[in-house]
Amino acid sequence: MNTTTLAMPTPTSSPPPRSFEGLWLPLAVAIALGIAGPLLGGYGADLLVKVMVLAIFALSLQLLVGMTGLVSLGHAAYYGIGAYITVLGSGDGGGNLFWLLFLAMGGGALYALAVGALSLRTRGLYFIMVTLAFAQMAYFVFHDTPVGGGSDGIYLYVRPAAGPLDMENRTVLFYVVLAALVFTYGLLAVVRRSRFGAALAGIRVNEQRMRAAGFPTYGYKLAAFVLAGALAALAGFLVAARDGVVNPEMLSWHISGEVLLMVILGGIGHLRGAVLGAVVFTLLKELLGTHALIGPLADHWQLTLGLAIIGFVALLPKGLIGLAQRRAKP
Repeated sequence: MNTTTLAMPTPTSSPPPRSFEGLWLPLAVAIALGIAGPLLGGYGADLLVKVMVLAIFALSLQLLVGMTGLVSLGHAAYYGIGAYITVLGSGDGGGNLFWLLFLAMGGGALYALAVGALSLRTRGLYFIMVTLAFAQMAYFVFHDTPVGGGSDGIYLYVRPAAGPLDMENRTVLFYVVLAALVFTYGLLAVVRRSRFGAALAGIRVNEQRMRAAGFPTYGYKLAAFVLAGALAALAGFLVAARDGVVNPEMLSWHISGEVLLMVILGGIGHLRGAVLGAVVFTLLKELLGTHALIGPLADHWQLTLGLAIIGFVALLPKGLIGLAQRRAKP
């Protein structure tokens, strides 16, 4: 029996290659962003930073859904925990960028370890509901106790800094986020092509067979769960530094649903699909919320967004990456 039995789109990727030839395009895009990004200025640069942060968030979930076959509805918990630790650790006078990053990712990883240790003993729908329950527990801790500032959240008065890397500077913030995205993508590309990644792929396809072959599947899944939690917390750290404020809504179930939609939109099982899904989802939200594009329906943009996503999923069952692959075929 596979880890999940729900009717989810299946990964379309072939067994991961051992070489890294497929990384030239992401590397070229990263270089182009590094050159052109800061030149956008104002709204354009801020939107690009937002997209890159959400791409990191989506990549962290792709590790679970696309590479391991674990559908989690509580992934926003690690995202929010990373953000809250960043603000709480900064205090009134700010904090060291690297120390806060370590604390945020460590906090996300520790909570993922606790959640994974229990939730991975279940399967299918039960696994999904247990991850959702743990995320809601974390949500109410920050929502109903003074530590999280209640429903209003808490503010980051001074953004993290380390020598010349002062995230109060928007250009520095941009390059820190870009570096984090390159790191996340590169790390997952290495994982995917490693023996560990091959084991995760085997677990996704047939966990019982992997267990019969002598693989400690529980340990592999738990390691993937913890790594995904740490990377989601990295995204939380960045969004806290970008916005300067965090609130409990960051941990709510609909944020977990949104990042899962990004993975599905882009294409399950593809790192580029996660990034593409984050780009398209964010642009849809931005465009459908403007009166200039859809007129009076802008006040009901969530309905329009839902219809657009339904259309994407119905017409592109393999995600946007599947459309690109179909066009590439002769």
